[in-house]
Amino acid sequence: MSVIESIKENGVVAIIRGAKAENIEEVAEALLNGGVRTLEITMETPNVLAAIEKLRTVYKDDLIVGAGTVLDPETARSAIMAGSQFIFSPTVNTETIKMTKRYGVTSIPGALTPTEILTAYENGADVIKVFPANLFGPKYLKDVHGPLPYIPLMPTGGITTENVHDYVKAGAVAVGIGSALVNSKNEWNKEEKNALELRAAAFVQAYQSAIQV
Repeated sequence: MSVIESIKENGVVAIIRGAKAENIEEVAEALLNGGVRTLEITMETPNVLAAIEKLRTVYKDDLIVGAGTVLDPETARSAIMAGSQFIFSPTVNTETIKMTKRYGVTSIPGALTPTEILTAYENGADVIKVFPANLFGPKYLKDVHGPLPYIPLMPTGGITTENVHDYVKAGAVAVGIGSALVNSKNEWNKEEKNALELRAAAFVQAYQSAIQV
């Protein structure tokens, strides 16, 4: 199964932003135990490339690990060399998309307007991260899909267990979830690890329930 097929099948992408390097492996373990198999580690996370490389080595095919907040092609290449299986960007940078695809890696840039979404897709993006999705909500996703039904969309920003169903019904092929799932401001301890596992399971359940209805 390809990376993009696996992302769509699992449906939930955990965004890890600002986590301490010594905690990331345990964070990944809790997410996996909760059923989340796709992890985006943002580039501003300390020692991010080493973290990506470590997770790829430890978890191999059990997790899909990629880099987020990638702003330029040079950063994309560095992340790919560290083992990133996908590249997330908050904006449409066509050179970053082209660099990512040059190495055969999944490209998921962020876009909001129909013009940005189409531009990203025409330049080779595999999925478009609609960000910030909470600005307009599920109805906007449905409206965009009207004239652009062939472009896979992944809303990110403001996703909760309560609105996952609405986004899926509006056409989302997956959802990206940040602090509502992994909140690096919370003190990391056994209780938080257990709580993270439960949150992960709740999001996975919400997504799976939505696609089965």
